[in-house]
Amino acid sequence: MTAFAAWCASTGRRPLPATAETVTEYVAYLTLTPSGRTGRPLAPSSIERAIAAIRTAHRAAGETAPETMGARKVLTGYRRRLAETKDPAATPRRAAPAVPDTLRAMLDTLDRGTLAGARDALLLLLGYAAAARVSELVTLDLANVAETEDGLLVTMRRWKTHHDQEVAVPYGKVPATCPVRASRALRTAMASAGRTAGPLFVRIDRHGRIAPPMVRKGQPIGDPTGRLTPAAAADVVTRAADAAGLVGQWTGHSLRRGFATAARRNGANLERIGRHGGWADGSRALLAYIEDADRWEDNPVAGL
Repeated sequence: MTAFAAWCASTGRRPLPATAETVTEYVAYLTLTPSGRTGRPLAPSSIERAIAAIRTAHRAAGETAPETMGARKVLTGYRRRLAETKDPAATPRRAAPAVPDTLRAMLDTLDRGTLAGARDALLLLLGYAAAARVSELVTLDLANVAETEDGLLVTMRRWKTHHDQEVAVPYGKVPATCPVRASRALRTAMASAGRTAGPLFVRIDRHGRIAPPMVRKGQPIGDPTGRLTPAAAADVVTRAADAAGLVGQWTGHSLRRGFATAARRNGANLERIGRHGGWADGSRALLAYIEDADRWEDNPVAGL
């Protein structure tokens, strides 16, 4: 939304409330203008997220979200052009799913006797078991994760639906991959370091210090409580996958996708998977994950 507002300011348009024509012209601009990071126009999936962010910002401000039919027609044409030229950007790059075998391999790379290792282990296990986005994980405070007789009860703000959800995470059968035991280990380690309240996932330096001060040009930067950013949480996943020698694209979303894939292979129905992970009804992302999981287990060619 920040980039959209800047573009509107440079072109004399109003970002909020925006008209359908403004959003359409912005999407056309994005399909033609190289980004500063890659030197080429954004991928269609990135433009989809930009459209969604504009609509979300309108709803958050109490405004009617602009109609996006024209913008999506432009986006469809952009996808077609990329496909005709066999541009790799035409094919969305999906995060590799962190299914149980790969998750175990990632956990095996951690030194769980350290504070950082205990944090990373819980981040991987809770991200998987709660089907959480990294943006949702980093908003958790210690008070949001309660241990009960049956497991963890995690109060999580779901990013897409903007609702708080109580996610039940049961004990794992194997202690090394049990999110309840991992939560207990991190709490104990943080308490020893003097932290009993505040963010669940915090910055830890190579000396094991929690939330070391960060400055730029003499000015403090970053969350003063030391709360991890979504990018830093995603880096935990990528580092563990690299250390385990895993091939593919490993991102923070690998945990959420891995849960959906493994749950479906284990026989869970679509409704239960969607409710547990906080997916919106009819989520196309979830349906894509389910189709991937069913590719072999429910293959219509089998037995013909």
